[in-house]
Amino acid sequence: MRLIKSVLAGALALSVFSPMAMAQYPEKPIRMVVGYAPGGAADKLIRPITDQLSKMLKQPFIIEYKPGAGASVAADFTSKAAPDGYTLHITDSGPMTILPNMKKMGYNPLKNFTPISMIGEGGVVVVVLPNSPAKDIKSLVALAKKDPAKWSYGTSGVGGVGHLAGEQFKGAAKLDISHIPYKGGNPAMTELLGGHVPFLFSSLGAAAAQIQSGKIVALADTASKRSSMFPKVPTMAESGFPGFDATIWFGIVGPAGLPKNVMDTLAPALSKIMKDPAIIAAIKREGYEPMDFTPQQTADRIKSDYAKWGKTVKDANIKAE
Repeated sequence: MRLIKSVLAGALALSVFSPMAMAQYPEKPIRMVVGYAPGGAADKLIRPITDQLSKMLKQPFIIEYKPGAGASVAADFTSKAAPDGYTLHITDSGPMTILPNMKKMGYNPLKNFTPISMIGEGGVVVVVLPNSPAKDIKSLVALAKKDPAKWSYGTSGVGGVGHLAGEQFKGAAKLDISHIPYKGGNPAMTELLGGHVPFLFSSLGAAAAQIQSGKIVALADTASKRSSMFPKVPTMAESGFPGFDATIWFGIVGPAGLPKNVMDTLAPALSKIMKDPAIIAAIKREGYEPMDFTPQQTADRIKSDYAKWGKTVKDANIKAE
C-alpha cells in the first residue's frame, strides 16, 4: 500500500512539475507576419491590436515584414511555420481567396492555415472626378453603354478586389468596357486625378483622403452596407444592383494545426480586443468596419469568399500577371 502511494505521489509530482504540464502559452515573444511594406493598411490595422495583445498576454509581439507577390510570400511563409502559436499572420482577401483561384500557390488557403479572427472589412468605391458627366451609377452605366471605348476603369492591379468588383459590375450591368491595371493604388489615383482614366474601383482607404478633400467623388460603395466613414455614399445594391457585395477584409491566421491551448488563449483575447472602443475607432480610421468573428466564422468567411471569387475569376477569364 505504501509502495502504491509512493508511485501515485511520484506520478502526481511528474504531472504537476514536468515541463509539458507547466508550459503555458505564450512563454516567449510572438512573431506577427505582415505581407506588405511598413505603413500600409495591414501595418496600421495590426499594430494597435498587437499592442493590446502584448499587454494581455504579457509577451512582446514582433512585427516581421515579408512583402511581395500580393502578400502571398508572407502567407506561404506562415503556412510552413511550426504550429506552436509563435508565428501568426495578418492576411487578407487577396492571398487567401483571390490569388489561389488565379494560379497555383505554394499553400492551400483552406487547408494550410488555422483561422483565428477577422479584423475588419471595407468596400471598394467607384470614384470619378467632380467634373465627370457620371453623377451616379445609373448615369455611369448609361454613358458606358453609349460609348464603351471612353469608359475604361482603372484599379490597383490585376486580381485585386477592385479588379474583381469591376468585373462583377461589368457582368451585372452588361457592359463591354476595358480594365486598366496600375501598379498600386497610388499610381491609379494619380492617373484619375490627371484625367487619364475616367473612373476607378479603389479601396476606400486609398481613396478616403481625396474624397474628403473634394478632389474626387464617390458614386457607390461595393460593400453590402454603407461605410461609417462615408455614410452618404450609397451601396451598389442601392444603386440598382441588388446583392452586389465586394469587400476587402483583413484577418489573423496561424499555420494549420495550432494547439487547443493556443486557440483558447488567442481567440477570447482577440474577441475582447475587437470590442474595445479604441480599437474600433482605429479600424474605422483606416476605412474598415470592425469584425468580431470567432475562429469558425473566420474559416467560413474564407471558404465562402474563396468560392465566390473563384466563380468571378472563371467567368471573367482573369489570368495572373
